[in-house]
Amino acid sequence: MTFLNPTFIIAVLIGLSVHEFAHGYIALKLGDPTAKMDNRVSLNPLAHLDPIGTLMFFVIGFGWAKPVPIDPRYFKNVKRDTTLVALAGPAANLITAFICFFLMIGLFEWNSTSAIGLLGGSGGGSTVMIMLERVLSRCIFVNLALMAFNLLPINPLDGSKVLYAFIPLRYEREYFEFMARGPIILLGLIIAGMVFNIPILSTWVFGIMTPFLVIMNIIAGVL
Repeated sequence: MTFLNPTFIIAVLIGLSVHEFAHGYIALKLGDPTAKMDNRVSLNPLAHLDPIGTLMFFVIGFGWAKPVPIDPRYFKNVKRDTTLVALAGPAANLITAFICFFLMIGLFEWNSTSAIGLLGGSGGGSTVMIMLERVLSRCIFVNLALMAFNLLPINPLDGSKVLYAFIPLRYEREYFEFMARGPIILLGLIIAGMVFNIPILSTWVFGIMTPFLVIMNIIAGVL
């Protein structure tokens, strides 16, 4: 899959928008209006785009949006509610991937027996239908990838905040020290994959994506 094409760009914009909207929406429901005041409870991709993070999507296939601002002081249970807000983004991507999947198998003939083949589409039909099929298939890929990447328990990714829910009080100092090093660690993992061909990030991402692709493939075979 090439990253500089219209269908991939559309999929990225959809994936980023639902991810960041979900963070802001759940924070608002839990009592924090910060994201809403910053106009981030929105499905408009322009509200969420980070220039460098968006560029990375088209260069290496993954990236990030502007973090949704939250103020934990509004939460009744800081640890629990912070975790729920963090999980909202990946959960929204997973739901979006399955919505696109069901649209895809409902609109198009399905013959694939390969989980990875799920992302390719059949390639038949009119130009409009081919374009729609490719958008849906890219949306499945991008949303599953966003979900998996953001579950990595390294700051500033959502997984680091999910991990916080399981850290005992006596280890919180060590947790926050580890989180402070998160951006450097994440950069090191990116460099390891791009420069030294050590696929730690891609192994993590595809390790999480693959079971869902297999499930989709099984469902497609049954339906």
